[in-house]
Amino acid sequence: MARAAALASCLEAVLGSRSNANRVFEILELLAGREEAEDVLCAARTCSRLFGALLERRELFVGQLPAEEASLADNYSAEDKYKIWMRHRYNDCVDCLAELMGHDAFQVKELSLCTLMKFVELEAQYPLIKVEWKGSLTFPQKLLKVVVDGLLPLNEDASLLISRFQEYMEYDDIRYFVIKAVTESIGQVMQKTKERPLPFYQQNVFSLISPINMPSKECDMVKFMVKQDNWEELKVSKLQAHKQAFEKMWLVFLKHKLPTGLYKKVLVILHDSILPYMNEPTLMIDFLTVAYGIGGAISLLALNGLFILIHQHNLEYPDFYKKLYSLLDPSIYHVKYRARFFHLADLFLSSSHLPAYLVAAFIKRLSRLALTAPPEALLMVLPFICNLFRRHPACKVLVHRPNGPEDVSEDPYIMEEEEPSESRALESSLWEIQSLQNHYHPDVAKAAAVLNQSLSEMEDDISGLLELSAYELFDKEVKKKAVDVPLEFEPVRGLFGKKNDIFAEHFTLD
Repeated sequence: MARAAALASCLEAVLGSRSNANRVFEILELLAGREEAEDVLCAARTCSRLFGALLERRELFVGQLPAEEASLADNYSAEDKYKIWMRHRYNDCVDCLAELMGHDAFQVKELSLCTLMKFVELEAQYPLIKVEWKGSLTFPQKLLKVVVDGLLPLNEDASLLISRFQEYMEYDDIRYFVIKAVTESIGQVMQKTKERPLPFYQQNVFSLISPINMPSKECDMVKFMVKQDNWEELKVSKLQAHKQAFEKMWLVFLKHKLPTGLYKKVLVILHDSILPYMNEPTLMIDFLTVAYGIGGAISLLALNGLFILIHQHNLEYPDFYKKLYSLLDPSIYHVKYRARFFHLADLFLSSSHLPAYLVAAFIKRLSRLALTAPPEALLMVLPFICNLFRRHPACKVLVHRPNGPEDVSEDPYIMEEEEPSESRALESSLWEIQSLQNHYHPDVAKAAAVLNQSLSEMEDDISGLLELSAYELFDKEVKKKAVDVPLEFEPVRGLFGKKNDIFAEHFTLD
């Protein structure tokens, strides 16, 4: 309480008379102390009120700030000397607050962030940049860059502080200048690493830019923190400029090597939150090609972005189906992105113009991998295979081959062959599906037996099966009503049957 009263007294004295200006050092000293969190919080609140009032009263020097020593020369008036001196104190305050965004206590971080953003708003309203010609931008980009740098530390996770900052990103002008500041930050930081990933920094950048909600139309851009007189003439009011900045930011971010976990996070949001807001989505082809070549879940996730580029932007991808075929390994029935993969594979294999040998190779490999798949995956892939037969009747030779191989030892199909055309799938048969007709799960056996009959022309809707889980399957079985099943065709006549009757005859009591 005593500390708060002393700071309140300092504030009143500095704002009350310029003769007390030196007392601002008492406030700044406490702000820079970083000892007791409560004292720092009091000092930050006092600085917020002090410099907020000075900005509103236009008592800070406007324009290119001279060095403090140079301001003592006779060519400056007493008024200017005061404003220059106080502007330097304001800069000291900003530097302290920027450091405090890395404080151990989250309360201190949060208040420092909010105070700096208050200064951003006030500087936008009462610019410290001298307007030299009509059309000059007076938004405090340097101050906002200080805030962005504070949100992107190199060695700690700042996701909590970033989530607190997201409310400011609703302003179209703040979002635009944050995007530009992030782009600049990535260029400054990542060029020093020699292509070595910086997990904390890159995760912080992703946490900041991934929730960005870009406007779809120019008429949606109505929420600005501050509007200048000539606002309509500036880039910040144009949707095209926002898209260009957004595109450049993501391209700069993605050109550097990412940690594996971050690759997945980017690919999950790419098709919804990034590609639709780029002026030239095809610029993402390098990133997607690299991701598609990594293998595993990352390759599966890269399919979504490639699908958009191929179908909506006429991208040509050589050996696309060969790569898609190579993704079929035992893990596809177990990964959490299984539903997304099969949804996209269904789309890619929907064309009736695909050659029979290619579709047959996919059917055969999926069937072979199905031998070790869990029931929930089998209930999805069996209708998937049936749909492929409906679209490509030439592949039905795999089913109707009476003298075909009966097991893996006789099968001409080459599972290890990477080239679908060389796999000899069309010479094989689906003995794997016949094996699944004896599966322990009755629903799987029933689904596999569908291929014994002639298939209907209508395709099966597999959308409801893509997300099927083992828990749902178990829950369905548990909820089935029990049916009384007779276990013997003759009723039991006593505990030991006939022997029991003979025993009773010998030991009958008179």
